[in-house]
Amino acid sequence: MKVVDNLPKTYAGQHFAKQLVRSGTSPAFQYGEAKSAESRKDFIHKVKIGKKELGESYICLQIIKQHPLLESEILDGAINECDELSAIFHKSIATARNNLNKNS
Repeated sequence: MKVVDNLPKTYAGQHFAKQLVRSGTSPAFQYGEAKSAESRKDFIHKVKIGKKELGESYICLQIIKQHPLLESEILDGAINECDELSAIFHKSIATARNNLNKNS
């Protein structure tokens, strides 16, 4: 949200702001859904969707950085957080798959 709030009020800035609000908040919602999944496969599916959204956010942040629409300090923190969350989601998927295979 800090990135979104600091983007310029230009056409490009607003385009990326709207995109980041959608893709940047979706993983939290997907994880919330995954916590109440109906099955392990459902959990994996929902977390995978969240991971895809994190990938989309990462690309968006990289484009913003390439076309300096914002100071690097703000972007670097957001990019780092996106990387960390992606690693957490990846590990959650791997663990759930491993547990699914053990129980099959």
